[in-house]
Parts: sequence; structure tokens; C-alpha cells
Amino acid sequence: MTRTDDTIRWGILATGGIAGAFARDLATLPEGETVAVGSRSPESARRFADAHGIPRAYGSWAELAADPDVDVVYVATPHSAHFEAATVCLEAGKAVLCEKPLTLNLAQARELVELARRRKVFLMEAMWTYCSPVVRRMLELIADGAVGEVRSVHADFGITAPEDPAHRLRDPRLGGGALLDLGVYPVSFAHLVLGAPSSVAAWAHLTPEGVDETTGVLLGYDSGAVATLSCSIAAASPTVAAVSGTRGRIELPHGFFAPETFLLHRAGHEPEEIRVPGAPGASGARDGAGYAHEAAEVMRCLREKETESPLVPLDGTLAVMATLDAVRERIGVRYPQD
Repeated sequence: MTRTDDTIRWGILATGGIAGAFARDLATLPEGETVAVGSRSPESARRFADAHGIPRAYGSWAELAADPDVDVVYVATPHSAHFEAATVCLEAGKAVLCEKPLTLNLAQARELVELARRRKVFLMEAMWTYCSPVVRRMLELIADGAVGEVRSVHADFGITAPEDPAHRLRDPRLGGGALLDLGVYPVSFAHLVLGAPSSVAAWAHLTPEGVDETTGVLLGYDSGAVATLSCSIAAASPTVAAVSGTRGRIELPHGFFAPETFLLHRAGHEPEEIRVPGAPGASGARDGAGYAHEAAEVMRCLREKETESPLVPLDGTLAVMATLDAVRERIGVRYPQD
């Protein structure tokens, strides 16, 4: 990779699996370069830096945020630490791409958004689905009337997680449960297609620790549309999505949140498989795992001096957080941070 004057220099905050996947995808983009990594453990930061060819490793988030060569920080911690980590970076004047969900609750999300807007610093939730060229093509077809008026959206995301009560997915202090870790994808997908709902209903089976193990969500809209969504840490689900309208439907396959293709069904036509050249997906396509699209959008915004992305707008992120809060209220899940 040849560096140019407009190269965007990245810092990565945290050293887990998702941070590694992002670093590998970012390395495929010539307009970006990872120059530093930060962790609460100096040893972990150094191991990560060595593994990914990153020149500087810091043993604290503050040191990473203070590096004058870092233009933007990718926050890849578990979501319970997003608020603190993003605040450190925004206070230091660094642009931030923060993993999803942006925070544990709407109050924290509003505080981050207000901080970013007050300081005129870029902030974006890393909702890679919204930046996927395949999903953008799906939205174009829906807007063009390919399926008529949308009447229903379905999406699910379930995995089989360890039953260990000490596991992060079962710890309320770490924002455990299916909803914030997995349900954020179906809820965000429904928001992308239909916007914020006028009605929220939900039911969940809770773990002994007090987090949701399996959750069902029904969103209602003034247009007459509904969204049926589910998530679970107790059972692996198809992890698919569908958008049904008055003249057809769109089906996204397993891994709908980072798809490589989708099927368009229209009345009187054979099903049509829609592919977008060069669009990596959840199965790990040749060109990456899908993180490159959100990184490219961040870099486009920074080059054009934009402090918010039109693909992942902050008001949209707040609307999703409001729905997640409403679901938690209905199923009786609270975190210490609430």
C-alpha cells in the first residue's frame, strides 16, 4: 500500500476478534492506514500490533486518543465499554467509529451524540449493514416500487452461547442478553426499511442472571406495516430477513446483516438473484469480511469534512436505541448503568 497525503490514519481501540477482522479489512483499502492500537493491557496491544503490522501500541485508551497521528478511532470493545471509550476519544478531538450498539441505553447514546455535535467531531455507529452495497441496492429496489408498498419485515438472529453465568452474554453489568448483542441487527434492519415504529411489543425468556435469553419483538407502523423480529442466545436461528410488499418480496439469506446476494420475488416473474460485484459478505468473501464498506464511508466523510454519515445518521442510531430501550422496558431487563 502506498501512502498519499490524504491517507486517513486509524487507531484501533481493543484487541478482540472483531478488532482483528476490521484491521484485516482496512488493510485492503489504500486510502486508509492503521497506525496505532490501544488496550488496557500493554501486552495485548503489543501482540495485536505485531500480528497486524501496526507501528504503535498503547497500554491505555487515553494514550491512543492522544496520538497526534491518529485521525479516527475504531472502538471495538464489548458494548458495555462503548460509552467510556468513545467519550475518551471524542474529548480528545478524535473522530470515532463505534461498534454496535452505540451504547447500553438511549441516555448514554444521546450524551455521546451531543458531545460529538458540540465539539463538531465525527461520530458513527459501526452498523455495517447500512453501508453494504447489497443492502443499498435492496433499498433502491424498494424505493423504486419493486415489491410495492412494504407491509411486513422479518429478521432473526440466534446463536447457541455458553450457559456459564460468568460469560459476558449472561452478565447484566456487561450489557448481557440476546437483545443488545444480536437483536440490534434485526431491530436496525426494520428501522432501515420502515423507520421508527409507532408501537413496540415484546416478550422474552430471561436467564437467572436477569438478561434476555430469547426475545420476540413486534413493531407496528402507522402505514399498516409490521416487523416481526427475534433474537436468542439459546438456539441458533436461520438468521435471515425478508421484506414483503403488495407486489412482491425480497429475501436475504443467512447472515442477512452482511449479505452477498438476495432474492427478488415479483408477481408474474421468476425469482431473481441480485448480486453486486465486489460486495463481500458474512461468509468471508474473497475481498474481505464486510467491514471495509463502513471504513470507506467513514473516510469519505472525513475527507469531505462531514461530521455525520448520511448512510448511518446519528438521529437514526438514537431512534434504534429508543426502540431497544422500549423492548427492554417491556421484557423487564435492566442494567446497572440504567
